[in-house]
Amino acid sequence: MLLASDLVDNPFLRQYEVKIGSEMATIEYAQQERKIFLTKLNIPQAIASESFVEDFLKVVLEDINEKNISVVPTSPPIAKFIKRNRRYKKMLPVGIRI
Repeated sequence: MLLASDLVDNPFLRQYEVKIGSEMATIEYAQQERKIFLTKLNIPQAIASESFVEDFLKVVLEDINEKNISVVPTSPPIAKFIKRNRRYKKMLPVGIRI
């Protein structure tokens, strides 16, 4: 299970990062005003599992929620996760449906 302390927000590279051993999982983003566009999910094959991806997305979305920023998921796997987990739908900006 991932902890919030494992997550790194790298604004220079515009990505969230989690390092597991020698592997690094990332979610690339673009931020505009009070919206963050989650554009690409990168999970190395060595650590790719459904439970890891879910934990990673939960930690990232909780971090974004604490910053009170709306989320626009442009990456299909991230949009699918938000669609399956209703509690994150409230983070979508007005007019965005998935």
